[in-house]
Amino acid sequence: MADPSLTSPSGTPLRSPDTSLTLSFPFLRERSRVWEDGKEQQLPRDLPSPLPTKRTRTYSATVRAHSGPVFKGVCKNFSRSQGHGFIRPSNSGEDIFVHISDIEGEYVPVEGDEVTYKVSRIPPKNLKVQAVEVKITHLNPGTKHETWSGQIISS
Repeated sequence: MADPSLTSPSGTPLRSPDTSLTLSFPFLRERSRVWEDGKEQQLPRDLPSPLPTKRTRTYSATVRAHSGPVFKGVCKNFSRSQGHGFIRPSNSGEDIFVHISDIEGEYVPVEGDEVTYKVSRIPPKNLKVQAVEVKITHLNPGTKHETWSGQIISS
């Protein structure tokens, strides 16, 4: 048993090794909120890149889409966090899927934006189509638009 008159430099009495040791709050554990408060907050890594890249598409599908006709439509919805949305064609057909990597230009599309696009078949069965080379031709007036870098602009 340790001598009760012995103390540590901080003034805490010393205990013998036979005494159980209990840890009291705030015990700094890695990944705990207390531990993280002292550190610099990291930027979220799940946001898409400000310069989206094209998805891997076969060369022949890219050539067919590039040489195809240009269609007009209106953005029905688009979610930057999910990375996709839908376009309502001006010819009143079925809504067309659009992936974030197929949008060209500096603005994230919002509901009501007029767009032009080309279509490409979706593998493996090639029964449905998706919009590629999507370009915003007219921003929806009265709405806030966001650039890929995150800057908000009112139109």
